[in-house]
Amino acid sequence: MAGEKKIPRGIPSSESLYFPAHNAEEFRPFQDSNESLTRNLWKMEDVVNVIFSKKFQPTYHEIAVKFLDSLAAKPHMDGADIGKFVSENKVSKATFYNRVLPRLRRVGMIKVERETIVAVESKRKFRPMRISLSKTFGNCFYKIGDSWIAIVDEARTKK
Repeated sequence: MAGEKKIPRGIPSSESLYFPAHNAEEFRPFQDSNESLTRNLWKMEDVVNVIFSKKFQPTYHEIAVKFLDSLAAKPHMDGADIGKFVSENKVSKATFYNRVLPRLRRVGMIKVERETIVAVESKRKFRPMRISLSKTFGNCFYKIGDSWIAIVDEARTKK
């Protein structure tokens, strides 16, 4: 038994998403009584609520919404823009860089690119960060939803 890895109980919070009941007040309506999609779009804060629950992680939620709103106003942000965002919004650097940014990247809401630059005079390498919005998050949920609808439709046609 010595040396065996202990299997964790449950899903780590950093790996989970928040889904309240589909008819909860927290979830904005997305379908009518016939299970047809409604045409209303969710706001940024509604989408971010799935990643950082406003109920259970209000600080992370608020920071993520502000950051994504800032990012949506520009095609991308570099290190200086991000530093400016952190200082102007009085956000903890540790919280932003260790909790919020990695989670947004992991779920596919943002794309982080780095370019290697070598300074001519000192030959030191720099890898400045460039962040932009990513469609990966939406594409993943679209694929899951589309697949589920196909499964339900196929099951209903067998009746």
